[in-house]
Amino acid sequence: MNNEVIITCPVTGSGIKKERHTNVPVTPEEISDAAIEAALAGAAVAHLHVRNPDTGQASNDLELYQETVGLLRDKMKSKGVDIVINITAGMGGEFVPDATNPNVGGPGTDMLSPVDRLKHIDAIRPEICTFDCGSLNFSDYAYVSTPDMLREMAAIIQKMGVKPEIEAFEFGHIWMAKQLMSEGLIDAPPLFQLCLGIPFAAEANGETMLAMRNMLPEGANWGAFGVGPAQMPMAAQSVIFGGHVRVGLEDNLYLERGVLATNGQLVSRAKEIIERMGAKTLTAEEARKKFNAVKQA
Repeated sequence: MNNEVIITCPVTGSGIKKERHTNVPVTPEEISDAAIEAALAGAAVAHLHVRNPDTGQASNDLELYQETVGLLRDKMKSKGVDIVINITAGMGGEFVPDATNPNVGGPGTDMLSPVDRLKHIDAIRPEICTFDCGSLNFSDYAYVSTPDMLREMAAIIQKMGVKPEIEAFEFGHIWMAKQLMSEGLIDAPPLFQLCLGIPFAAEANGETMLAMRNMLPEGANWGAFGVGPAQMPMAAQSVIFGGHVRVGLEDNLYLERGVLATNGQLVSRAKEIIERMGAKTLTAEEARKKFNAVKQA
């Protein structure tokens, strides 16, 4: 069991539409406020995506990332609140085959080069960025990151001095991460996030989590999450197996059946579960030390 738990809060994600839940943050102001809310509730890490403020759709816009993180850093200073900034680098890998010509991408395709997937990380230099370590079927599209693309991205992230959070949706993603470590492209200790319950990748259950945990390299830091109703059960399971916790509106909209949540409420519920299990939650500064994540700005 892990007695010192780091809570990560993914405050918005890229898929949940505002129409489903009015508390889903969309604008830079809302997203930065949500990260502060999560920190005050007990989260040590805020995981950030940005969205087009007019449409609510996921965005790769560099200026939106800069505005959002700038607002968050200002609020952290003015409010005396600390939280580790973790920014997605997973956008730009969506491929939907064209209905008449599957050799090209159809509507919904958003494929970027490794360099372009990391432009906002280079400009902002957060402590952590996510690193989706392989391809997978992601609901109704394919997410594509080939081994050579991953090698290029890992080298760029390493040169930046940003800590990659290796997001593993499948067993092969852990294998790929270990290969990159053997090639000197990911520094020890690695940080893994086991992503469970995404259709149609690794299922959200204890057996899957334990099997994936057992494949991790020695000395790895790791956490896990489940989507939807599996969010809190997988949070508790992760602590039992020695991992950290991720809860937030990117992964789940409900505090309980029929009751829509806020990010702060989900973090508070996870914190209560962790403490009732006899563990404690770590601060942002303690998380930086645990993950060897350097604050660059």
